[in-house]
Amino acid sequence: MNSLARESHVASAKAGTRWQVVTSKALVSLILFILSTIVFWVPFYFVIVNSFKTSMKAAEMNMLWPETLNILDNYKTVLLTADGMLIRAFYNSTLLTIFSLVGMVFVSSLAGFILQRRERGRAASVLNFLVLAGLMIPPAVVPTIWVLNTIGLFKTMTGLTMVEIALHFPFCAILYKAFTATVPKDIDESAFIDGCGGFKLFTQIIFPLLKPVTSTIVIIQAVSVFNDFVNPLYFLPGSDNATVQLTLYNFMSMYLTQWNLLFADVVLISIPPLVLFLFFNKQIVAGMTAGAVKG
Repeated sequence: MNSLARESHVASAKAGTRWQVVTSKALVSLILFILSTIVFWVPFYFVIVNSFKTSMKAAEMNMLWPETLNILDNYKTVLLTADGMLIRAFYNSTLLTIFSLVGMVFVSSLAGFILQRRERGRAASVLNFLVLAGLMIPPAVVPTIWVLNTIGLFKTMTGLTMVEIALHFPFCAILYKAFTATVPKDIDESAFIDGCGGFKLFTQIIFPLLKPVTSTIVIIQAVSVFNDFVNPLYFLPGSDNATVQLTLYNFMSMYLTQWNLLFADVVLISIPPLVLFLFFNKQIVAGMTAGAVKG
């Protein structure tokens, strides 16, 4: 009887412990859900609900649901303003994003592979320092404009693409270098023995193995370039060259801001990055952590 009582007591204690653990996890999950709702979804709701209002109601800056919805009128006005500037801006931003991503992946993957495979020596130390310096030193706008103007690439999509590649190169190269460390060097030696050259080794053997980190870089940098405001403002001025973020100026002036149209524009230009993150968030996490531990 005593042994049965002890076993029953132990079982009850274990059940109580498991219940406490489950309750603690549920409480933590609830707190995190509330915090994420406050930080992310409340501002998003604020923007959406004010994009449905009239100009006067949106200027009140509250989160009350409007009595009359001006959804079609607001969004139609945003799309047709300045002879459809937003549509041209989507086209320009898409081209800029695609060309920049191709250049980033090509240049950064090659650099990351070389930096990892030749990580010893004075030259490698200097190159690593320069890459890290690119993360720490802010870009100089005026000298960059002077260089682009000198080579005839100022106010061109090619010039802005080169600027985007250069500014994002250090981060991408470091990610590629970390992930390349997980690829065994025995693969390189076997390929060289079989008569494979350096460029062929990288393009046909190494680069396909870098798919996880490539996916991460493509997704993160696509959002970064697509949402870039400063670089197009400085290096690609002009209404015909406008990108999506610059269209916000259409509804802002010194004396009047059309808040309902401004919020509608924000909603439209937020859709592509939001969809990208919703569908590919797992790939982002996997690519960021894949090169964290050298295997």
